[in-house]
Amino acid sequence: MAQDHIRYDILAQDALRGVIRKVLSEVAATGHLPGEHHFFITFLTGAPGVRISQHLKAKYAEQMTIVIQHQFWDLKVTESLFEIGLSFSDTPEKLVIPFNAIRGFYDPSVSFELEFDVPAAEEEEEHSAEITAYPAAAEKEETAAEPAKTGEDDDGKKPGGSVVSLDSFRKKN
Repeated sequence: MAQDHIRYDILAQDALRGVIRKVLSEVAATGHLPGEHHFFITFLTGAPGVRISQHLKAKYAEQMTIVIQHQFWDLKVTESLFEIGLSFSDTPEKLVIPFNAIRGFYDPSVSFELEFDVPAAEEEEEHSAEITAYPAAAEKEETAAEPAKTGEDDDGKKPGGSVVSLDSFRKKN
């Protein structure tokens, strides 16, 4: 098989991150989330360009999941990152998160999820992306629809659905 000089894997990952960028841009423009939509965004806290307080960095040394739902402010989106104000245990924090640091995006209101394999800063592996699409559930899951607190870590796995890995389409060396 011929070598992929175009790097479809990187193009696909960039396109999927564009979905997150577009959604957050629309929320930033209106100042609120439409309907019942809300987002769980998991990112690597040590990735280049991530800016969070030392307190949060100490608590979430490798990765953290934020919830964007009712209480957020100053959402700004650029081509490469987003900034957002969130409250953690009644303490306001400003976070700067590059799109390349995102490992997962989940909107439980419509059971939509994107997952990315993001190598740690010291690793120089190929990036890959996985797309997970869950069919709309007949009834809402109370645990996903009502997260505990904005900014709390989400260690739970999402039930059901199937993962399509772009790795299966990539040339193996």
